Amino acid sequence: MIGYLKGTVKYLDPAYVLVEVNGVGYEVVCSGAAFSRLSGVPKGEEGEVYTYLKVSEDDITLFGFADPQEKALFLRLTSVQGVGARLAMSVLSSMRPSEVSEAIASADSKRLCAVKGLGKKTAERIILELLGKISADELLGADSVGGRASVPADPSDDEAVSALMGLGFTRQESVRAVERARGGGAKSVEEILSLALRGM
Repeated sequence: MIGYLKGTVKYLDPAYVLVEVNGVGYEVVCSGAAFSRLSGVPKGEEGEVYTYLKVSEDDITLFGFADPQEKALFLRLTSVQGVGARLAMSVLSSMRPSEVSEAIASADSKRLCAVKGLGKKTAERIILELLGKISADELLGADSVGGRASVPADPSDDEAVSALMGLGFTRQESVRAVERARGGGAKSVEEILSLALRGM
């Protein structure tokens, strides 16, 4: 499995990027963020891209991502029935990872349907299957290019966020409150809610 490449960017095209590593040229189908990062590499310097090798009966394609979190989101999307690798890349090229995560978390199918080729039924299936699997870090945009590494949230974080939203707080307020509570030492859902509510 080829999971990462670091080398000279030899050719840039919206369809693919050619990266030379030790004399071997790899054609990489990149997300919008990965393409933007590689296109900004100064001439003569090396660029890097996180990759996923997709092998099927009639095709072998190397997909490229700006960071491990974007790659993880791609894999989540392709785990949904009806979402192939190309469609998942269209999503990541049309929206930032944090925007995709927010659309899923807020069950905003219309926002997802803005992606070319993504219909209403598929958008609703993405939300249905991935809702609750998006971490607090991803909702806050920590998975965007240049952000800090995203750490998978504890399941109790999602429960606490949902509980706070049920009390009328926005998702953003709830996520931030849960993060503060975690930072304050809270571990169980009850402790998280208690500390979160005190800080609201």
